[in-house]
Amino acid sequence: MTATAHPVDVLIEEHRVIEGVLAALERHIAALDQEPFPYEFLSEAIDFFRSFADGCHHAKEEELLFPLLEQRGVPREHGPIGCMLKEHVQGRGYVGAMRAQLDDARAGSAEARAALRAAALNYIEMLRQHIYKEDNILFQMAIRALSPEDEATLCRQFADPSNPSLAPQVASRYRALAAKLGQDVAA
Repeated sequence: MTATAHPVDVLIEEHRVIEGVLAALERHIAALDQEPFPYEFLSEAIDFFRSFADGCHHAKEEELLFPLLEQRGVPREHGPIGCMLKEHVQGRGYVGAMRAQLDDARAGSAEARAALRAAALNYIEMLRQHIYKEDNILFQMAIRALSPEDEATLCRQFADPSNPSLAPQVASRYRALAAKLGQDVAA
């Protein structure tokens, strides 16, 4: 994304990257009981969800966009921001559950594979619905609420090289990983 893009466009484009990894995860989960166990893929996908979806993308929302929207009158409690924040926490739980089962699943534990599958499927379903709500409700509210100055400030902040979660090289690294994860499934 360019520095002149609307901050909502940046977040929506990141959603497409995240959805690509969700689709790859879904295909791997469907074949979870087959050998060889996709340990490397799952380990990298979990890293992607922790570091890019949560660490980079959600950081932009939680640290920058949501507080600004609150200042512009979009309600947090009993409103769309509060709902999105709750879902971010829920997603972290699902990713943590996947990570907690990964080594035992690799070792062949049927229980761990079932728990990993359940956490992954719950995460996929929840995150797809979450992305839909952000793209079609909250981000549309943001477009109406943000001034051109707000938009320019957010775009600068979204690419702040001094913020370890948002630095352009972090986003670039995880976009490359997302492309690799998608190719691994296609092969």
